[in-house]
Amino acid sequence: MVKVSPKLPGENNKDYAYRVIKDSIMSLELEPGQAISEVELAEALSLSRTPVREVLAKLREEHLIEVIPQVGTYISKINLQLIKEASFMRYILEKEVLKLACESFPDIALYDLKKNVALQKGLLGQSGKEADFHLLDKEFHRIIFKANKKEHIWEAITRISTHYNRMRLLSEIEHNFSEAIKQHETIIDILEHKRCDQVEDVVNLHIIEATRLWDDLYKEGSPYIHYFDSIEGESATS
Repeated sequence: MVKVSPKLPGENNKDYAYRVIKDSIMSLELEPGQAISEVELAEALSLSRTPVREVLAKLREEHLIEVIPQVGTYISKINLQLIKEASFMRYILEKEVLKLACESFPDIALYDLKKNVALQKGLLGQSGKEADFHLLDKEFHRIIFKANKKEHIWEAITRISTHYNRMRLLSEIEHNFSEAIKQHETIIDILEHKRCDQVEDVVNLHIIEATRLWDDLYKEGSPYIHYFDSIEGESATS
């Protein structure tokens, strides 16, 4: 059902329910298309139904929950159009932020990036570490945006990227994340040596070209085909 974790200090029931349920959706613990029950979620979290009901309404607004009247409540299937919009947004904004970072980037942020990538590399060869890598990956990019005083833009990207990030995690499970780590190392080198002329190429490789690995995840015969909305004639790359 959900991967239950302890409450964080100062976390109220609604915030707790939101964090745990959303984390379970984003980590694919709750699978796309899976039926869920307000009652069962409340019981699993040892909460009343009220905060869970409010959280499900919020997640519905975020396109992560689908309610079919007279039928039931489901985890939203992965939508390729939402993936395309998120990857477009990331490509445009990340490219511009990296150009800014080439001009001026704090040493402490560069240190944090290197430390982050060292932790990423420590996960290589370990089974079932895709979700851990995914968290480090998101933090890597947040560091860059924050160091350029663009953290709220990264938060906006994160909000629109829920379907995109579930797809990325699925791809990392199937294809591993070694190439992503190499690209992160390239980004660090670009920032450290102010190689602004290489920004566009690395962002294209890291965001646009990476999506070309995804087609086999939703083609006929894929074990994940049931995770996706109607896909006839659709592609995450066009």
